[in-house]
Amino acid sequence: MGLDGRQRIPSRKLKPGGFIAGALLGLLAACGTVQEAEAPLPAAEPPAEQAEQPAPDLPAGDDPSRPEHSRSAGVAEEIRSLVEAGTPLSLLEALNRISDRSLQSGEFGRTMNAVIVHLMQRVYPGVRASLPPADPPQTHAYTRIFHAVEGGNYAAPLPAAADYLELVLPFLALLEETDPLRLAPAEGDLARARELNGGSVLAPYFLGLLHERSGQADEALLLYGEALRLSQECYPAALGVARILESRGQRQEAIAGLRELEDRYPDNDTVQRQLAAAYYRARDWTRAETALAEALRRDPRDGPLLLARAHALVEQGKYLQAQTPLDTYGGMDPYNRLYLFLRARVQDRGYRNREAALNYLRIILKSNTDDLEAALYAARLLLESGRAEDQAEGRELLGGLLENPSPEVMELAVQEAIHREAWREAQTYLAPLLRDRRSSQDLLNSYAIERGLGNNAAALQSARELYQREPANDEGIIAYIAILIDTGRQGEARRLVDARIDAAPGGTLKARYYQLRSRLGAGDDQVIADLRSSLFEDPRNLDALIDLVEVYHRRKDERRVVYYLRLALAIAPDNPRLRRWRAEYAALLGVSP
Repeated sequence: MGLDGRQRIPSRKLKPGGFIAGALLGLLAACGTVQEAEAPLPAAEPPAEQAEQPAPDLPAGDDPSRPEHSRSAGVAEEIRSLVEAGTPLSLLEALNRISDRSLQSGEFGRTMNAVIVHLMQRVYPGVRASLPPADPPQTHAYTRIFHAVEGGNYAAPLPAAADYLELVLPFLALLEETDPLRLAPAEGDLARARELNGGSVLAPYFLGLLHERSGQADEALLLYGEALRLSQECYPAALGVARILESRGQRQEAIAGLRELEDRYPDNDTVQRQLAAAYYRARDWTRAETALAEALRRDPRDGPLLLARAHALVEQGKYLQAQTPLDTYGGMDPYNRLYLFLRARVQDRGYRNREAALNYLRIILKSNTDDLEAALYAARLLLESGRAEDQAEGRELLGGLLENPSPEVMELAVQEAIHREAWREAQTYLAPLLRDRRSSQDLLNSYAIERGLGNNAAALQSARELYQREPANDEGIIAYIAILIDTGRQGEARRLVDARIDAAPGGTLKARYYQLRSRLGAGDDQVIADLRSSLFEDPRNLDALIDLVEVYHRRKDERRVVYYLRLALAIAPDNPRLRRWRAEYAALLGVSP
């Protein structure tokens, strides 16, 4: 069975082409090493050094004294040449010829079958093909190599070895090796093999891997290029090129090449997996999720793929969908740091379960107190809690982080101070952020602080800068509309808010626009209508609840004041804006002032 699932694969000349080949040839041309002539598959003739190989075991009835015997010897030479060529097509064609000539039970056939099986399974594991059992003669030299490979040991060939396969097969033990010291002994043997047979992809591909793993990317690209010029079917060399392109920051070029390989080999697991990993590393979460789901369809219990897919789902806000891959992965490695962090995010954002999220973060921090991301997340959740003891713990954790603050720590300190309406303190934390990075969030915080200090002109300047930078950013639009209202620019504010109410999806966002429009109402009835519309979209909209408290207080409707005040206090009992109302209506609320 070949790359397209068919058992019979005829030999054919393969032309270089496509993105990976184009990228490679461009890189090689820059080095002055491009060869003009196209390199076809090697001819089905053995090299001179193999001329003394013994004839194969003959099918029953063959007589060495008859002309048919020489034809059988020619078949052996063709089979060996196909095997040494080392491409998936040549290996499977060799397998077909062994079967057609009924050589699979003799010493030669068993030996070649074993070589083919080891090469297909280790070099081309993504190719789906029916392979015979690997049952080489126990006394054959290759069998010693196979035993060493299975044990992960490099079986160095003899210094005088002149058998191509004897020189390249030991490297199968090092295909996953990353230690340059362990790889180094193979370099000389592969160089000798490359000189013996310049028509095989195996030696240049293996040497490319060796140089890539040893940090010699330029040399690796040249060797991968040599393998691809010999045959574009050596797709592992193309995968190597993609890895190097990605490592050099040419991420989109690498992905384009991998997509081309996926189109050529749609059923190849290895190609699919590397493409999924490239999307994942590029943080292209939508495409990563699709590619990872396809890879998991073939191997549903692949731990790294499960965790990566869960991560891609969480980053897209699909928290509940991430639960299933996380559940499966949790049975494999429940203390993996990324797994615990994703669990925390799912509990926090998907289930609104702050305590469960904190439990996962505490497990991370117990094993690594210096985990900044987990500490920041835990501090944020604690500070957002309605419980005084949680807030105290959060402030303590934040205080420790501020001893050696990163921009992320400073940003949290700004937001915590804003929450307490400690405007001057927040301004102190924000100043270096505005000076050094001036992000959209920094501008939004600047708007909130200046507005809190009563500096409406400065607040308008920050909100306008954010709106001009990101005109589709709803947080920025909401801030800009609010300060337009505060500074008396009612007409512009109404145009913006009416347009956004129509465009905004239902829920929290639409609720905030209704609350803003209520501030533009001509009378209490219109204001109340907009605030009720806001609460219909989001019953927990604190600003709308507080505004209704103020409206009904103005109308001396104590029953409704207390009703909406109770709802607001249930959401944010320590909110500074509620302190006055809590004190004034303490008797009706049944609480202490």
